[in-house]
Amino acid sequence: MNLPDPNTILLMATLMAAAMSVVLYSAYLNFPKEIHGLREWAQALVLLVSGVVLFALHGKSDIVLLFSNVVMTWGLGLMMIGTERFYQVRPSWWIFHSSWILIAVLLAYWLWIMPSFSIRVAISSVVVFILHARAIYVILKHGDYHFSMWFFVTLMTIESMMVGVRGVLAVTSNSDVNLLGAGTFASLYLATAHFMTLMMTVGFMTVCTRRLQITLERRSTLDPLTQTLNRRGFADIYAKEHALMRREKTFLTMLNIDIDYFKRINDNHGHTVGDRVLVDVAQMIAKALRVSDHVARFGGEEFVVLLPATGLDRALHITERIQSALCTARPGVPPYTVSIGVACQTSADESLDNLLIRADKALYCAKERGRNRYEVAAEVVQPLRAAARA
Repeated sequence: MNLPDPNTILLMATLMAAAMSVVLYSAYLNFPKEIHGLREWAQALVLLVSGVVLFALHGKSDIVLLFSNVVMTWGLGLMMIGTERFYQVRPSWWIFHSSWILIAVLLAYWLWIMPSFSIRVAISSVVVFILHARAIYVILKHGDYHFSMWFFVTLMTIESMMVGVRGVLAVTSNSDVNLLGAGTFASLYLATAHFMTLMMTVGFMTVCTRRLQITLERRSTLDPLTQTLNRRGFADIYAKEHALMRREKTFLTMLNIDIDYFKRINDNHGHTVGDRVLVDVAQMIAKALRVSDHVARFGGEEFVVLLPATGLDRALHITERIQSALCTARPGVPPYTVSIGVACQTSADESLDNLLIRADKALYCAKERGRNRYEVAAEVVQPLRAAARA
């Protein structure tokens, strides 16, 4: 079987890597800012391309050869940094800088003082293995164990093993591991190594795409200011809890919470302070709730709380706890109070809209009776479906 010439493989891989760097940088410009690491991976591919070109063209210049190895180490190090930033881990810049300095010093020593090609290969392999191993550790520790993560970590593991095998062969056998040679090993290694580098980039893009999907889903169901559910997110949650209520034949209770005189807070303190109050309300409500409960912002200063599998007595206890927590003075926000309307759903035949109307009426009753209090909505006398059959 005739294998491609190593220089041809280098040229093809270089062009593909350059194209992938453009794709990554475009994703960096267009993806939400919550998705980190794309810029570093794009820069990494540019550095790897530059290093490969220098390596292929170094000719008799040992200085260019040394610099090409340093540049490629920068590229591999930025892959590690990009992976850490993606998983929101503090970047290991000390590993990055230690790696390229180690490459520069040790390769210079074994290039000019005690020339040894096999030891240079072994040193480079160890450094690359360490960079990949750090990235693999971060992925396994902080990844979400989805197919995209396993695809990414598998590709990086295969690349690490290939690099390790070359390093071992360089010091334990007489195999020709010179990548600029015309042998079978050089062709196979270059073809596989550069293909795996590109596949690792594809793997990183798959985890980024999954993160993009999750981010967009969260944005569509969460209020951007308070990070509570919005109306759409609340409707989805209610549908699930309502189905469970019908199946288990339990109750659920809704609280409609409104900040008293919120316009006065904005007028007296400014909208920035008003936003802080809204965030404070959301945080304090969340602290007063159970893990199974849900809070949503319906716009303005209105919040809605859903208490699954909760009857009126337990709901009123939670209501008092919320009101007490919000009345407590806290630094950074002016004092404020809330009014609360409580509506208990005892029939699965009642609609969400009807439940919201009852909670809203109870809320306005609380406001009319002096604010800073709660009122309980009247129960539905007869479900609409039963009324229709009568």
